[in-house]
Parts: sequence; structure tokens; C-alpha cells
Amino acid sequence: MSILSPWRGRVWARGETPASVASVPNLISVVRVVLTPVFVWLALLGADDVAVRTVAAVLFIVLIATDFVDGHIARSRNLVTDFGKLFDPIADKAITGSGFVVLSILGELPWWITILVLVREIGITVHRLAIASDVVIPATWPGKAKTWAQAIALSAALLPLSLWLGEGAAGIVHVVTMTIAVILTIVSGLEYLWHVRPRRR
Repeated sequence: MSILSPWRGRVWARGETPASVASVPNLISVVRVVLTPVFVWLALLGADDVAVRTVAAVLFIVLIATDFVDGHIARSRNLVTDFGKLFDPIADKAITGSGFVVLSILGELPWWITILVLVREIGITVHRLAIASDVVIPATWPGKAKTWAQAIALSAALLPLSLWLGEGAAGIVHVVTMTIAVILTIVSGLEYLWHVRPRRR
């Protein structure tokens, strides 16, 4: 019996037959990861250049937004693959993690916040992958809310809001959005640990 190559299958068309690893949603995820170092380079380069910093922020927002695009395409066109399930969350963590690290390198975000976020994200991602063959932990509302909160907080921190809103208003936006993101990061992490307790038993 011949084994169907994962590279064969549907790339864009709807259907019930297996989707290719090279499907459009998966390609979008790969491009997002490839462009992440470009964002980091631009963000660091734009430390003293508002125009470059703005380009870096816009690229970050595009990379974050396309996460919802590729997910919608995969579900609506039945192009969900095992590779996509594995790689898409890795792409998300690479992008948001890079955003936190860049802000800390630039001295605009305390390193303890970045370390806290990275430990939570990497730890839970590794655990999800470790138990993926036995059980799939579904996404919950705290986790989804955390993703949105991090995306908004990082986008606000990367954009030159102080030039548009003034130092005072921009500072309030940064503190409020980042505080919400950190709280939801902690809450969603604790919720995940509580959620897996029965499965570990």
C-alpha cells in the first residue's frame, strides 16, 4: 500500500481530501516566521529613527494579524494539517516573544516582564507538544484573551504613540495595555495548569 506524501494534496481548494503541507495557511505561517528577524532588525535599527520604528511596528502588526488570517483560511477551507497545528503556535510565540525581547533590549520594558512571558509561553508550548500524541488541550478563553492582549500591548508599545498622543496619554496607554497583557498571561498560565491536572492524574 502506497503512503500519500504530505506534500501532495489540496493547497487552496475546499474539499475533504487531505491537505498539502504546502497549503496556503501553512505557507503564511512559514512566511511569518521568516519575516520575524526582519522585524527585530528594523525595530533595533529604529531606536533613533521614528520612520524606521514605525515601519517595524507596522510589520509586527501585520505578522500578528495574519495569524487570524491563516487560521480562518485553514478552518473555512478545511486545510487544517498536523504541520499547521504544530507550527502555527510556534510562529505566534516567535513573533510575540521577539516583540517583548526587542522592547527590553531598547530599555522600554523591564526584563522581568519579558522573562515572565517567555517562561510561560515556552513552558506551556513545550508541554503541549510533549502530550500532543496522547491528548489535545483545547484553547480556552483566557488563552485567547491573552493572545489579543499581548498583540495590542506590543503594538501600542512599538508604535510612536508619544508623537501622536503626547507623552502623558501614551504612557497611560502603555501601562494599561501591558498590565492587562501581563495579568492575562499569568491567569491563562495558571488556568492551563489547572486544566491539565485531571489529565495528569
